[in-house]
Amino acid sequence: MLIGEVAGRLGVPRHTIRFYEKQGLLPQPQRQKNGYRDYESSVVDRVTFIQNSQAAGLSLSEIMGVLSLRDAGQAPCTHVSNLLEHKLKVIHERLKDLTALEAELKGLIQDAQGLDPAHCNEAEICTIMTGTQPPTITGASGVETLPFPR
Repeated sequence: MLIGEVAGRLGVPRHTIRFYEKQGLLPQPQRQKNGYRDYESSVVDRVTFIQNSQAAGLSLSEIMGVLSLRDAGQAPCTHVSNLLEHKLKVIHERLKDLTALEAELKGLIQDAQGLDPAHCNEAEICTIMTGTQPPTITGASGVETLPFPR
């Protein structure tokens, strides 16, 4: 198969096939007399595997490890399972971090609503981020200032 045929079947640009080849994820194809690459039909399955693996969050390096096992005649399923379990653990950790960041951002936004932009000074750039300006709350008895919570 010519590179255009492979790319067409997979719905990817030709340079994607060349990139995977340069990265060592695809075997070097035979060359026709005119110099054109002549891929075996199995390359379609291999590129599909690479794309599915990337969609699952595996890096090209990790994918290379899986392909190396397969090319050595070993079933890589246990290795893939371990990689996916690790990815899931990383995602859970990242979700915890994102949840904490969400709470922090909500707090900053809430604090910002009580700040007077006129009190921002040039050195601090923005007191929302420096936390030096106490928020003010206007109550029935007038203006009360509260200590900035950060």
